[in-house]
Amino acid sequence: MSETRFVDIVHRGRVLGIEHVWLNDAPSQSPVLVFLHEGLGSVAMWRDFPARLCAAIGCRGLVYSRPGYGRSTPKPPGERWEPDYLAIQAVELLPAFLDAVGLDATQQRLYLFGHSDGGTIALIHAAQVGAALAGIVVMAPHIKVEPISIAGIEQACAAYDSGDFRARLARFHDDVDSAFRGWSEAWLDPRFRTWSIEADLPAIRCPMLAIQGEQDEYGTMAQIDGIAASVSTCMRVKLADCGHQPHRQQPQAVIDAVCHWLAVPPR
Repeated sequence: MSETRFVDIVHRGRVLGIEHVWLNDAPSQSPVLVFLHEGLGSVAMWRDFPARLCAAIGCRGLVYSRPGYGRSTPKPPGERWEPDYLAIQAVELLPAFLDAVGLDATQQRLYLFGHSDGGTIALIHAAQVGAALAGIVVMAPHIKVEPISIAGIEQACAAYDSGDFRARLARFHDDVDSAFRGWSEAWLDPRFRTWSIEADLPAIRCPMLAIQGEQDEYGTMAQIDGIAASVSTCMRVKLADCGHQPHRQQPQAVIDAVCHWLAVPPR
């Protein structure tokens, strides 16, 4: 990736430093693809996938770590994220970050590419404040809580507390407990069991590509099927022999799907 930069945003009285990286030396008038990472992700955890995708479709890319993740400002010790934490990211923090880096969907062709929690953030943003978006790609997104989701997170907690998962994850976050506890405690909060954004989906008007692996360990096909049932602009791609990480498990299939969706010949 290119040089890591930081920009400050102000959110609810706190100054937050946001780690981000710009990708691809495409012309300034080229579309911009903003990458929204998963619930335990960061800039570094995307590895080379964003650069490969941007090169394939000939656009600029922007990868960032949300507050609480990567090298961005961690959450305060003891703070618990509420069940609406994804909506806060989508309608408060993401717009503040885009403004800080000079991106305006009314002035530029702006796409969002979200994975898992990042896919949910892209959906909420598109439904509530993203009328001018050129389009969104959501990969393994969540629109509601399923038993498989809770089981997967409980397994992750067991591995974090008693295995080497914490040590492996710590390579990608300045405060690994901020990232893991923020995500897992929110999802395992009993109040989160009824969480859903299904009622928001019909408000999405921009083109959308939804991708999911058929062996996703955190959600069933009811997630992207539910999106398609509510959003007429949604194109679905279901990947066989693929789990929750399509960009790692089948990166070329994801790149090909995005190129097909955009009607861009793969490079």
